[in-house]
Amino acid sequence: MAQVVEDSQEFLSTSRPATPETGPSSCQAADTVERMRIQIRAAAIRGIDRLIDDLGGDGAGLLAEFGVRPGDLDSDHGLLPAVTAGRILRSATTRLDCPDFGLRLAASQDMSMLGPLAVAVGNCDTVGDGLDCASRFLFVHNQGLRLSRGPDPERYAGVGAVEYRLVHPDVPFEPQSMDAGLGLLHRNLITMSGGYELLGVYLPHPPLTDESVYTEFFGAPVRFDTDQALLRVPAKLFAQPMSAPVNPELRRMVVEYLESHYVDPREGAAASVRSSVGRALGTVPVRIDLVAKWLHMHPRMLQRRLADEGTSFQGILDEVRKHAAYRLLTTTDIPFSQIASLVELAGQAALTRAVRRWFGRTPTQVRRDARETHQPPGVTQR
Repeated sequence: MAQVVEDSQEFLSTSRPATPETGPSSCQAADTVERMRIQIRAAAIRGIDRLIDDLGGDGAGLLAEFGVRPGDLDSDHGLLPAVTAGRILRSATTRLDCPDFGLRLAASQDMSMLGPLAVAVGNCDTVGDGLDCASRFLFVHNQGLRLSRGPDPERYAGVGAVEYRLVHPDVPFEPQSMDAGLGLLHRNLITMSGGYELLGVYLPHPPLTDESVYTEFFGAPVRFDTDQALLRVPAKLFAQPMSAPVNPELRRMVVEYLESHYVDPREGAAASVRSSVGRALGTVPVRIDLVAKWLHMHPRMLQRRLADEGTSFQGILDEVRKHAAYRLLTTTDIPFSQIASLVELAGQAALTRAVRRWFGRTPTQVRRDARETHQPPGVTQR
């Protein structure tokens, strides 16, 4: 655990330098801890312990220094701070004196480390469709990554690119992680297509080992210190059918699962919280720490982002309760005490107070007025 403390101290010193006069404030330190809590699926470094063992190290021991157990990496639900994942790769590289460690890790992994997303991608009709599906839901695996199809940076006819971007400013760039990520993308494209012609590789850092190691791994020319991380591929690859038989119904089911259980953080914090609260209201106690966990961020970070958007967790919760209560009052005959439970208010009296605040009327009046407004023509009012 000492390594975790060292990790926190180094990240603080590199990402938020203190002024000589004041030093780091408690607020700055809290912000740093929050950034360290930006999480990815632990499966992103699945197999790293076995690779370390194969190279003569102690995989379980190194992971333990960061508070991680090997079993955590085998779970499809385990989460890991993004900063810690990068530090684990860096520590393994240094201790084993293995500068191509990221490439070796990529060689030991496959698409299964994407969990449910791998099922959705693998059952798309074409390679391009699979890439689009991965791009749409990659935030489930890692909120700091983006994957997209694009034009060839060298502008050759019939050539396209698959770009791999790190977009989260709070996670330091780690070259070994980049090698591992782009290497795994290449291997996944081989699996999806059954084999394809890679025309070139762009990496946004200097070579970490002899350039021939990269060329041998990718089987294509590699350019370093570029502005982008990408694979140059024939444009026809995107229209190529998947190499294995696909099941459209299975793909539909998995996509529906991903849509209903995960919220894209690109929608904004308020939209993400509103969607999460709406799904959870009436089924589990809605608390900010629980919603923050679903969105893979620290509660304080979530509060700050909501404040930046001019709202708050309690404000959103009240708004969702208001709409849910109105729908239940005006479209159902559910008793008021049950409605109070469904919108997480402490009994019928609390519902009455809330409805008066929201609508200026009692629950009985709201229900009655809605029925009178929507009464079918020709029906006598009682």
